Amino acid sequence: MPTTLLSSLTEKEKSNAVKRLIDESTPRDDFFLMTVLSILMATLGLMLDSVAIIIGSMLIAPLLSPILSLSLGVVMADTKLILRSFFTILKAVVYSVPAAAILALIFSTQTNLGVELTAEIITRTEPSLTFAVVALIAGIAASFALIKPQLSATLPGVAISVAIIPPLAVTGIGLAQLDAGLIADSLILFVVNAISIMFASLIVF
Repeated sequence: MPTTLLSSLTEKEKSNAVKRLIDESTPRDDFFLMTVLSILMATLGLMLDSVAIIIGSMLIAPLLSPILSLSLGVVMADTKLILRSFFTILKAVVYSVPAAAILALIFSTQTNLGVELTAEIITRTEPSLTFAVVALIAGIAASFALIKPQLSATLPGVAISVAIIPPLAVTGIGLAQLDAGLIADSLILFVVNAISIMFASLIVF
């Protein structure tokens, strides 16, 4: 069945998918604005232990696109696309983590209690094979949805399932708390998720 599904793609669908992915992962100001806003929203959701807010933050996050375009660049052997995608991800992280840290510091100052490690925060500090498998499946789903326009409506659901935004928010919270363990564990989870998505999308592309 996978062979039939992929062989049914037209050249136009392939071309449109490449163009769409490159456009969506272009490092524009609005891309970074939406990324920072999603991180801030995720940070509040984590500190409030609110699943609904965390889900909302993942719905507006555009960070999945440059991860997929990085994989596409590898498949196409396009050095320019690889470097642009990598630096887009890196720049998004550099903007987002301090923003989350500042928000966590403001929150700590107002409560005079620091940031409580809620269940939602702790969950993002426990990298495991299960998270990698979820990201792998999400990577396959995202890549396939990208090249089949009629499936594009499923992409927000994929963004939620892979959860690449909350770990970065936890990294910011860890930075605000000067907690090296929190920073390291959440960053590891982000990297594991990103690599799993890339591996899966490499296969599909």
